[in-house]
Amino acid sequence: MLYRRTVGDVMTQEVVTLRPDTPFHEIAALLDANEIAAAPVVDDDGAPIGVVSASDVLRHETGMPDPQGQDGSDERAWGKARARTAGALMSSPVFTARADWTIPQAARELRRRHVKQLPVVGDNGLLTGIVSRSDLLNTFVRSDAEIRREVEHDVLGRILGLEEGTLAVEVRDGAVTLRGHVPEPRLVPVVVGLCQGIDGVIAVHADVAAVRAT
Repeated sequence: MLYRRTVGDVMTQEVVTLRPDTPFHEIAALLDANEIAAAPVVDDDGAPIGVVSASDVLRHETGMPDPQGQDGSDERAWGKARARTAGALMSSPVFTARADWTIPQAARELRRRHVKQLPVVGDNGLLTGIVSRSDLLNTFVRSDAEIRREVEHDVLGRILGLEEGTLAVEVRDGAVTLRGHVPEPRLVPVVVGLCQGIDGVIAVHADVAAVRAT
């Protein structure tokens, strides 16, 4: 089987975190110093209980609630605008991911929750990392050389056991072109399907015929 990258492969493991009693001026300083858009708030055990984003900080500075109403009720929104600690400013409950999630699974959760990052937790519910949209996008931004090596080594060699040079492989801007012959007709859709499953591949063009050995 092809190895599919997971959240655990791309997440940031050294996470800048906040405590519920972290004062506002420290929140702004930490986000700025680390050039991050958000930081999870964790409890005494290290479990995430909320997230404070740069948008929360900016709304606090203007003294106005979220104009799109994502902070909930008016009372909650104005409370966040007057917050003095991370516990009062954070968005909660926090939506989390697991390290064994696939990249598409995490991407769907980010989209469904309308967030830009997800804290990653282990089986014990404690924080183990954080994954962002850019982390997931970087998975698909792979060089043509990387993709070609995976096609030749993993798909054609390790999985299908084809001799080197059986198929010529060309990759340009993420599009894979295969040319040559395979021993059996059933292998043609298999080769194409496996190549389509490689991270970073946007299309597969196969000029492949089946020739039975005589």
